[in-house]
Amino acid sequence: MKARLPKGYGGSGGAGNMQQIARQAQKMQEAMEAATTELEAKEYSATSGGNAVKVVVTGKMEVKSIEISPEVIDPDDAEMLCDLIMAATNEALRAANQDKEETMGALSGGINLPGIF
Repeated sequence: MKARLPKGYGGSGGAGNMQQIARQAQKMQEAMEAATTELEAKEYSATSGGNAVKVVVTGKMEVKSIEISPEVIDPDDAEMLCDLIMAATNEALRAANQDKEETMGALSGGINLPGIF
């Protein structure tokens, strides 16, 4: 007894379906490359200590600038300044990463594609 495949599966349409899938994959790859380029050009900023420290990072996850208000520079409390810089930097990097995940997730339809982005 032979099993029947649903309409559109198997038969003579196999090669055409593979070409269509390959074209869709190519379009998705092009869209992801364009999105990656756009994301890498973006800048993300965050502050800490009531705007005492401002950090700007790029979509490439690189620190672009750090601004420190002079009133928080206390030679006797360098540890507090380090904490403020670290907090602002981590928040800016989180924002950049979240934007990347949301953008790529929308393009891939929620499919996890390890190593692609």
